[in-house]
Amino acid sequence: MFKFILGGGSQKKTDVGVGVGGGEKEEEGRISCGTVTVDHIDLQNLPEGCIANVVSLTTPRDACRLSSVSRSFKSASDSDAVWDRFIPPETHTILSAQSPSSSVFSSPLYPSSHSSTSNSNSKSKKELYLTLCDNPVLIEQGKMSFSLDKSSGKKCYMISARALSIVWADTPHYWKWISLPDSRFEEVAELVSVCWLEIRGKIGRRMLSPSTLYKAYLVFKSTAGAYGFEHQPVEVSVGMLGGEEPTRLTVFLDAERGQNAAYHFGPGPRRIGLINRRQFLGYQSSQPREINEAQYPKERDDGWLEIEMGEFFCQGGGDGGDGELEMACLEVTSGHWKGGLIVQGIEIRPKIKD
Repeated sequence: MFKFILGGGSQKKTDVGVGVGGGEKEEEGRISCGTVTVDHIDLQNLPEGCIANVVSLTTPRDACRLSSVSRSFKSASDSDAVWDRFIPPETHTILSAQSPSSSVFSSPLYPSSHSSTSNSNSKSKKELYLTLCDNPVLIEQGKMSFSLDKSSGKKCYMISARALSIVWADTPHYWKWISLPDSRFEEVAELVSVCWLEIRGKIGRRMLSPSTLYKAYLVFKSTAGAYGFEHQPVEVSVGMLGGEEPTRLTVFLDAERGQNAAYHFGPGPRRIGLINRRQFLGYQSSQPREINEAQYPKERDDGWLEIEMGEFFCQGGGDGGDGELEMACLEVTSGHWKGGLIVQGIEIRPKIKD
């Protein structure tokens, strides 16, 4: 462990430890690393490039914290040399496939070698990083969005409803395609009425950040007349196609969280399926159950709802990066009719550390 002193003279001193391993022994007032021993170092006397190199070995969150240490640290922590390390190297390739409606290239945040924009007008790498965190970019002809996780710089994606495999999605009697101003995509899928709900999404494993634990979420909302989801469990899963059997979870897509145990009929175009006759005759569809918060949707910052579908660890290096990750949301066993679900897509993002 190296220990550096920030500040000199009569100023308040702050210790900053940087681990190096190897069983070094530290004495009071000195640093020992193998056979080399040096006195405490004032980091503020180091060249900015050296400070930047150290900061770039941390995380985006740490870089923001270190920028408040001193003026020299702020300059180094905000430098392109630091933030270029936090931006995944394949980002430029990903952005080259962005939709014309996206704004990252149009406002020269990421000028290419063919750009006529002068360097004086281009934004810094930190600004690019924060823009990619706060403003997802549409790629794949507008059928997918790309962004970065602000705390880690890991890649995040949302697969649009148009890019998902939705059974009967092209049959207006069951689904219809609409536009909503609060959606990042041009179209979202609104469920009219089905008794067989099947939604699947796929993404190439190589598109994800290596050595990262990801979680997948179905992003949706409900119409005022939504029905059939009050107490009807839905099965969700995440796993590699052709791999081990994915872990399956039971969740509920009821935005109101189904406070009553019995299935209630109310006004609206509810239809009775062949397997739904017991319910039609007045039987309860389920018994009261204890509510598990993780099984119910949560509201997002953008106003939509999301339900966790499962998690997946993306291996790093050469540990088999090929293949496709599949996410599924199914309710195909009850025969109950349901409607009023609006699907924006499936989001894949790194799991937040506790």
